Amino acid sequence: MKNAILIIGLAIFGLNFIVAQEEVKWYTIEEAIRLAEEEPRLLVIDVYTDWCGWCKRMDATTFSDPAVAAIMNKSFYPVKLNAEGKDDIVIGDRTFKFVDNGRRGYHEIAAIVTKGRLSYPTISYVDKAGRVLEAAPGYKTADQFKVYLAFYSREAYKIKNFEEFAASYDDEL
Repeated sequence: MKNAILIIGLAIFGLNFIVAQEEVKWYTIEEAIRLAEEEPRLLVIDVYTDWCGWCKRMDATTFSDPAVAAIMNKSFYPVKLNAEGKDDIVIGDRTFKFVDNGRRGYHEIAAIVTKGRLSYPTISYVDKAGRVLEAAPGYKTADQFKVYLAFYSREAYKIKNFEEFAASYDDEL
C-alpha cells in the first residue's frame, strides 16, 4: 500500500513539474516594440506560415525547450509573425500591409525582417532602433538555436561575427 501511495505521489509531482516548465511568452510585433522602448531588448522574430511543416516542428521542439524559453523570456521580446498574415500592422506613423502576390502573398513586415528572403521559418534579430541584425533562415534545433540566443544576449554580435562566436561557444546561458 505504501508503495502505491509513493508511486501516485511521484506521478503527481512529475505531472506538476511538466506543467510548471517555462513556455515562451510570445508578443505581437507592436507589443514588442512598445516594450523595447520601455526596457531595451532585442526582438527575436519567428517568421512563419501556417502551411510550413518546419515552422510547426520548431514550435514543437525548439521553442518548447525549457532552456530556450527561459533565455528568450529573460533576454528578448519573442515575436510570432505570420508572413502571410492579412492584418495591417501599425508601427509609429506607418501602416504595413499584406501584399497580394498571386497564389500566395506576403506581409510587408515579413519582407523587411527577412531582408527580402521570404523563406520559412526565418528567425530575425532586431534591435530597439528597428535594424535587422540578422535574418537566419531554416529550421534550428534547440541546441543550434541556443548558440544564436547566446550570441545576441551576450551582445557578442557587436565585436565578432557569428561563425567566430559559434566556434568558441560554451552552452552556459
